[in-house]
Amino acid sequence: MQHPSRGTGSRRTRGGSAHAAEDHAEPVFDTEAEEAAGFYTSVFKNSRIVNVTHYPEAAPREAGMVMTVEFELDGQRFVGINGGDQFKFGEAVSFEIACETQDEVDYYWDRLSEGGKEGQCGWLKDSYGLSWQVVPTGMEELFADPDPERALRAMQAMLKMSKLDVAALRSAADGAPAT
Repeated sequence: MQHPSRGTGSRRTRGGSAHAAEDHAEPVFDTEAEEAAGFYTSVFKNSRIVNVTHYPEAAPREAGMVMTVEFELDGQRFVGINGGDQFKFGEAVSFEIACETQDEVDYYWDRLSEGGKEGQCGWLKDSYGLSWQVVPTGMEELFADPDPERALRAMQAMLKMSKLDVAALRSAADGAPAT
């Protein structure tokens, strides 16, 4: 199973020495970074909160308030920042979860959409406003089928779904009537 999409590591050279560049996302919350990190680490296996920093005196936010929360979701690093209410999440950026089974799709869909908003075609917003795509593996083969009619039937079925059901998509591609 793949968890939130991972960036590819790269090597950079500075001052004659090579070091690994570390890719990570930095979602900016108003005041909920620590709470959100706790929620996400409860959803994904092999996850943990790595470090929490606080705003010092004379900072732009209240001294002692959580400033950043570094956390890992199944090895993928994130740094949540409490940056203020002027920052809003939108659908232009989302995290994809590739699921090997329908049970995994159901698990992530149910956990992440609780208190959030279900969208179309496997998209949802969690209770913190982050967008996620919960996607079963094997779906892309249906849309790339050499038979354009099969691909079209699968696409039409997906467009009617919120949570994706790969068995229903396969049935639709085969021409079975929707249930």
